[in-house]
Amino acid sequence: MNDSSWGAPQPHAGYRGPGEQGPVAPSALPRPGDGHLSTRDVSVPVHDVGGDASQTRRMPIVSDPGDPGDEGGGPSGRRPERPGVPGPGPADSTGGAQSRDQDRPHAQPSRPHEQPDVPTGATPAPAAGEGKKRAGRDLRAAIGVGVGLGVVILASLFFYKPVFLGVIVVAVVVGLWELTSRLKERKDISAPLVPLAVGGAAMTVAGYLRGAEGAWVAMALTALAVLVWRMAQPPADYLRDVTAGLFAAFYVPFLATFVALMLAAGDGPWRVLTFLILTVVSDTGAYAVGWRFGRHKLAPRISPGKTREGLIGAVSFAMVAGALCTQFLIDDGSWWQGLLLGLAVAVSATLGDLGESMIKRDLGIKDMGTLLPGHGGIMDRLDSLLPTAPVVWLLLVIFVGAG
Repeated sequence: MNDSSWGAPQPHAGYRGPGEQGPVAPSALPRPGDGHLSTRDVSVPVHDVGGDASQTRRMPIVSDPGDPGDEGGGPSGRRPERPGVPGPGPADSTGGAQSRDQDRPHAQPSRPHEQPDVPTGATPAPAAGEGKKRAGRDLRAAIGVGVGLGVVILASLFFYKPVFLGVIVVAVVVGLWELTSRLKERKDISAPLVPLAVGGAAMTVAGYLRGAEGAWVAMALTALAVLVWRMAQPPADYLRDVTAGLFAAFYVPFLATFVALMLAAGDGPWRVLTFLILTVVSDTGAYAVGWRFGRHKLAPRISPGKTREGLIGAVSFAMVAGALCTQFLIDDGSWWQGLLLGLAVAVSATLGDLGESMIKRDLGIKDMGTLLPGHGGIMDRLDSLLPTAPVVWLLLVIFVGAG
């Protein structure tokens, strides 16, 4: 509990004598050992909220200072002070004339939100959910969706290349729809979806059929289409809307075109598979190591959940996976090339994830969509893949050629 939840010390009702004369001095009360009297036999009037002053209650048993049965325990007979718990008031220190709510058997606590005192030396039981790290998402749904997507991707990738190209186009169009929808909802920015979707699909196909040159030409035509399409609306915020449209065209379809460029190579399916494996392994390593050992924040202002330990896990996992993939999956590849490839993928995937988090923080949202249970939207899965695609394509071209 926070210290503020305890509140300031509140006055308690004291024992009063006849005529409501105020708290009784400690010397006026019989004490254990004074003759034959015992605190069990003494009844005094009490003033209680909602009660009658003429009614009496039996005084609670007062333990002798230093009695091992006393909850406070110890030579002083006083309850040990705990950090954040108000200490005893003046009346308590002079003989305990003030009563506490728990000392009155039939009284309700004056502060219902207080937790009962914990005996000395005992460890408070953690509240529900404390002391146990949680993933923050439905892992069963996330794993199920991930496996389903993996089956679709692998089946289309190795069955017939154009089918996988269609998967890329669908992902691009849906990603553009999510991005433009969130921009409109959260910032009232009207990035034109129709020219972006048509141009994004054309960009991906042109990259597969005509290479990088075809992708650049399609990108230029898409930008021109965005400028012209927006002219049909009032000129207010024209510059803002077309700027957002150009950003969306570059961020989603243009970066995704590099996946199509990898696919076009002779060993294209294996290059794409290497790209996907390294990105997924990097994310998995960052999650596993960061969740278990993460202590130092990587970029708390952007993504508080990411840690430096997680980045180390991403690099380690990706380098090992890269060495294995380039050695066994890529024609003429070598394990040392895979080490460099894995390092580059871990860095680009992390930066891509942070970039997506920056966009979502600016928009004030957690996920870009809800199409994928346990994952969010399509863009929430493309955040690491999009910036990693040109990195993997370029390094593979340098290492083993365009294919």
